[in-house]
Amino acid sequence: MQLAYVASYTTRGVLMKSLIAVASLSLLSLSAFAEPKPCEELKSEIAAKLDAKGVRNYELTIVAKDAVGDQKVVGSCDGGTKKITYKRG
Repeated sequence: MQLAYVASYTTRGVLMKSLIAVASLSLLSLSAFAEPKPCEELKSEIAAKLDAKGVRNYELTIVAKDAVGDQKVVGSCDGGTKKITYKRG
């Protein structure tokens, strides 16, 4: 009976350490995604993707988030304070 208790306790200890490790790594990876990207850098990345898809005659504009209006938003930058809009032609 005592051997089963020790085995169960050891298994729970390993499981708890694994869960703590996974939670820690998850938090670290989230901080990498939450890092604000500069607008010009993001605009260049979006333009490269559009060019690679063969899209021509377009305009990407960086605007304040409250000045978007009815424009098509294709990106958010500077910590969400600005948006990148797309206009064809």
